[in-house]
Amino acid sequence: MPASPSTARAINDRLALRLLQQEGPLTAGRLKQLTGLSRPTVADLVERLTAAGLIEVVGESGEQRRGPNARLYGIVADRAHLAALDVRTEGVTVVVADLLGTELARASVPIADGTGTGPAVEQAVTLMERAAKEAGADRLHTVVIGAPGLIDPATGELRDSIGLPEWHRRLVAALVERLPARVLVENETNLAALTEQRDGAARDRDTFVLLWLGLGTGAAVVLDGRLRRGASGGTGEIGFLPVPGTPTLPSTTDCDGGFHSLGGATAVAALAAAHGVAADTTGTEPHAATLVRVAAARISTDVTDGPGPPPSGSDLSTGPAEAGSRREGAPSPWAGVGRRPAAAEGSSVEAAAPSAGAPGSSAEPASRPADAVGPPLEATGSSVETGSGSAHGVGGSVLVVGSSVDVGGRSAGAVCPSGEDEGRPSDGAGSRSVSAARPSDDGACRSVPEASSSADAGSRSSPVAPPLPPGPGPSTAPGPSSAGPHARFLDALADRLAIGVASVVAVLDPGCVVLGGEVGQAGGDALAARVAARLAAMSPLPTEVRSSGLGGAAVLRGALLMAREAAQDELFAPDGAVSRTPRRR
Repeated sequence: MPASPSTARAINDRLALRLLQQEGPLTAGRLKQLTGLSRPTVADLVERLTAAGLIEVVGESGEQRRGPNARLYGIVADRAHLAALDVRTEGVTVVVADLLGTELARASVPIADGTGTGPAVEQAVTLMERAAKEAGADRLHTVVIGAPGLIDPATGELRDSIGLPEWHRRLVAALVERLPARVLVENETNLAALTEQRDGAARDRDTFVLLWLGLGTGAAVVLDGRLRRGASGGTGEIGFLPVPGTPTLPSTTDCDGGFHSLGGATAVAALAAAHGVAADTTGTEPHAATLVRVAAARISTDVTDGPGPPPSGSDLSTGPAEAGSRREGAPSPWAGVGRRPAAAEGSSVEAAAPSAGAPGSSAEPASRPADAVGPPLEATGSSVETGSGSAHGVGGSVLVVGSSVDVGGRSAGAVCPSGEDEGRPSDGAGSRSVSAARPSDDGACRSVPEASSSADAGSRSSPVAPPLPPGPGPSTAPGPSSAGPHARFLDALADRLAIGVASVVAVLDPGCVVLGGEVGQAGGDALAARVAARLAAMSPLPTEVRSSGLGGAAVLRGALLMAREAAQDELFAPDGAVSRTPRRR
């Protein structure tokens, strides 16, 4: 059924406006070429859009030809003004832009922990009004707020979340009351994912996951080009993911004990300190990001002269890392990691299945390269079946706490851990009792119960399998290592992140994971390569791991993108078809 004349005009107008948005100013002749419309039809739509105040003559084409130059038409940038807010627990940043997204003003204000709800809201609203005035915006058309926490998919409102300041929710209500503008709220990680898809590391991907690593942790899921929020708006709350290596389990009101306890800024900073990595506080990013940035920058010179201590074991706990060892002559999936050049915008490494000569293959194992970096993996409270290869497909020895393991088709009983010694404190000491394998003097394994104590009343605990009987195990003779403290810190951090990434990949199979946020950006290619190597050892699903080139700035850019699209959807609609009612997301 052919479209009516009015419908056809509306479609043509929106097409022309989108082209002007994407391509910039165009002549009527160029619009004719790009749209495929006839010259009279293009002349009519140019006249309509000019009369509606949506486009204007912005210059003349510079083409060299006889006769007068053709006029260039562009969108009227000041037809509407937009604002984007990045709301963090420690403060607010505001950007005001025109309809094309050109930044006109930017301002920030820190909000201290002890600030009351009322004063905090007033500071943020005043900042918004001052930035709008500086930009010359008498009235804001659309405001998008990026904030941590859950957004109710039915109302589009920020839900009351434990651990987040009350002024976050009050700020949204205050802006709605004081600004004659449409106010939208979106989760900060979701906004960052929109930016990565449009301008960042995932711009060639319709399906990917953004793992946010900042002060806290989060994830955003984009499937088939669409951002997925979930039934309750909680898609990507990976901080609550139960993981091994933490002393307890997360609860409905607290993500401590979940992935947040491994990848949050506090945990990352503690991990750096345990490896002797230090850096001056910059004040421009979370200190954890500064530590990771320093480590990534120094690994190329972070090599000791001659044999050093064994590479660190998989350090998932919040305590100091322990030196580890691996079987002599066993291949390592981390060989050569840390020698890749950094990429300019965002970098990637593909986690592929092990090939010949890799762990689990029948090829003759290669000797360990001098620059090989690769702590073994830990698994806790689970059974590991590996067929004919090493557990998890990793060439090194594997620590399994409270588990039965089948390695190479035989029952290993208690498996020798890498780098464990009798003096190592248990992970999460004081919270639960575990049984771990310990190597004896002759290289055999025996089961040694670790110290335990009663958990605090009301705390959560998980069942742990009983100790296993002694059994034979692989040799754990220490070997030389050329990795310095910065490389070992990144190795241990990659161990932690790979657990969260592997969980996401197993469920979604996104094909691409972007390490975002300030910490993900700071780690760059060095951290992405390490996570990819560990992911290849744990998952059969091929997945690229890329580092973000945008970091924390992606939130504001994503909020501005959403504000621009929302405003254009309304302004470009035919005959005012879109109402002024705030659209809930």
